[in-house]
Amino acid sequence: MEETINEFLAYCKLSKNLGEKTILSYRSDLTSYFSYLGKNPNGNVMDYISLLTSTNHKCSTIKRHLASLKQYFKYTYRNDRLSNPMLQYEFKLKSEKALPRTIPVHCVKKLLSCVESRRAQKLSAFGTFQSTRDMALIDLLCSTGIRIGEAAAIRLDDIDLKSRIILIHGKGKKERLIYLSCQQTVDNLKSWISLRKTYIKDHNFLFVNRMLSPISIHAIEDIFFKYRDIAKINPKATPHYLRHTFATNLLANGADLRAVQEILGHSNIAITERYTEVTTNRKIKVLKKYNYRNNF
Repeated sequence: MEETINEFLAYCKLSKNLGEKTILSYRSDLTSYFSYLGKNPNGNVMDYISLLTSTNHKCSTIKRHLASLKQYFKYTYRNDRLSNPMLQYEFKLKSEKALPRTIPVHCVKKLLSCVESRRAQKLSAFGTFQSTRDMALIDLLCSTGIRIGEAAAIRLDDIDLKSRIILIHGKGKKERLIYLSCQQTVDNLKSWISLRKTYIKDHNFLFVNRMLSPISIHAIEDIFFKYRDIAKINPKATPHYLRHTFATNLLANGADLRAVQEILGHSNIAITERYTEVTTNRKIKVLKKYNYRNNF
């Protein structure tokens, strides 16, 4: 079974142009399903999904498992390996409408101040190296709303600081250009790139870990969590909260929905529209100005 899963994942990577994170999710979901069948020989897809539901998995997680299984069995059925059990069932799951989680602007300022304070301290050479990297990384996430996977994928030749443009490699290998509107973000990147050149010669990934290898998304999460806890902001916040905060504030300040979609790299504008649900300031302005009840 492991061999067939590997073949399927290789097929997905080459023919469907899927990103590494999606491939890892497929592998995790398929491994979980076949592990379940190993313990429950008489089980089936319906039983497995029922188990996930009964153990309080999120609807989005269950849908992802279903999508992984659907694609896998479609592949094996087409290649005459297995019958397609997904054809026997129809699943209707009620989607949760979870609002994007954000961080208050004053907390984002506090987060950046903590990183800057760390960089201003008298540190060892490598401590200065790390703090300069952290400042450039977290500031970039705050200023552009890019995903951490996109930050990890940036290479030096993707950056044109003269024109303030960065080429972002997004989901599904879709590329987009991001403009750096904040001068401080540009300055922090310049400081990091200058210092980086003294340490790294064998690859051109922008951000690196303590071993000087290309940084992983897990390492970026750890860096964020470190400063989040020092700043004493929402202990449940993740780096993705910065993306939500960026998008929400663009819309709250009057940005066009389609433009925000393009900046964030959303394939569907419906995803971007979620952020309009949390733009409270915008709603307040509209209601104060246009609500007919205000006039009598």
